[in-house]
Amino acid sequence: MAKTYGVGIMGAGNISGAYLRLAPLFKNLEVRAIADIVPAAAQARAAEYNVKAQTPDELLKNSEVDVIVNLTIPSTHFSVSKDIITSGKHAYSEKPFVLSVEEGIALKALAAEHKVLVGSAPDTFLGGAHQQARSIIDSGKIGRIASGTMHVQSRGMEHWHPNPDFFFQSGGGPILDLGPYYITDLISLVGPIKRVTAFTGMARAEREITTPDSPLKGTMIKVGTPTTIHAVMEFHNGAIITLGASWDVASHGHHNIELYGTDGSIFVPDPNFFNGDLTIANLEGTKEAVTPWDHPFGKANQELDKPNPRANYRNAGLSDMLLSLEDGHTPRCGLDVALHAIDVMTSILRAGETGQVITLQTTCERPAALGPDEARALLRA
Repeated sequence: MAKTYGVGIMGAGNISGAYLRLAPLFKNLEVRAIADIVPAAAQARAAEYNVKAQTPDELLKNSEVDVIVNLTIPSTHFSVSKDIITSGKHAYSEKPFVLSVEEGIALKALAAEHKVLVGSAPDTFLGGAHQQARSIIDSGKIGRIASGTMHVQSRGMEHWHPNPDFFFQSGGGPILDLGPYYITDLISLVGPIKRVTAFTGMARAEREITTPDSPLKGTMIKVGTPTTIHAVMEFHNGAIITLGASWDVASHGHHNIELYGTDGSIFVPDPNFFNGDLTIANLEGTKEAVTPWDHPFGKANQELDKPNPRANYRNAGLSDMLLSLEDGHTPRCGLDVALHAIDVMTSILRAGETGQVITLQTTCERPAALGPDEARALLRA
């Protein structure tokens, strides 16, 4: 029987509920404790999901915990992951993995020294729709991907999140908050990126929190990071793909991801979710809806966006990483992929500041595809 790994969660904020709720789906992991710098937050989550509440220091020393999931705010991801690694435990971080390439390289060296694995969200690219898109691309049905577009645009976070301030500071913004979903999906679908350039800006210097029931409703946030970014990425395979990311857009008509091959096109759904509708088009431009395949990570399991129930299988990347300890495969949500995504995103922001075309410092292998049978093997019967 495969080993069950003890999981600790560091950070009891908004996203922790998804990890705690979905962890029981996966057969090789079990959440055993949660910690937060605010003890009451950890205690509330612990009571809700019947796990142990601890202080951060207690969690780091917990002998029943093999891996700690870092769900703290982005500005502390590096320091918290460093503490996890030096405690001798495997680390898995929410996105963004770190806030600079230098931080990622430091964690990579530290992980090698302590002989532990480091991985990072997002794992949504392992979802049924995105893996089906990967299968179509790898089959050669639409030829070589030569170009494409991506758009992640909305009016921002301050109208729904209870504490949105950090989204508008360094480490936040649409690139580092939502960009990981898009960039990581592209790395899986197309491959690593070679060069980037960009223009960046912001529509407003201050934003008002309008979230209903938030204790901060009516207060103003000073914006400290670009909220509109237009970037161009050149891939090692020669593809050129543009990215429009903005929190200054009330409405738009762009598809999330469109990839244009030499023999056709593919329209990929929102990479923030595991499922969604896939469409392909031939050289004549005739579009065809793709019948979803029988992939377990494409099956709807929550009613987040009625009338279109969503599939959510957070912890899939963590489960895959833990399985790699047993069979030796390269984790699909491993450090090298996460580090390359950070290199892409921080280079886009730097290009927006300097006007340069920036050659990336890092590269990575495309993460291995995750077919239906491999995905099923991660789940409890």
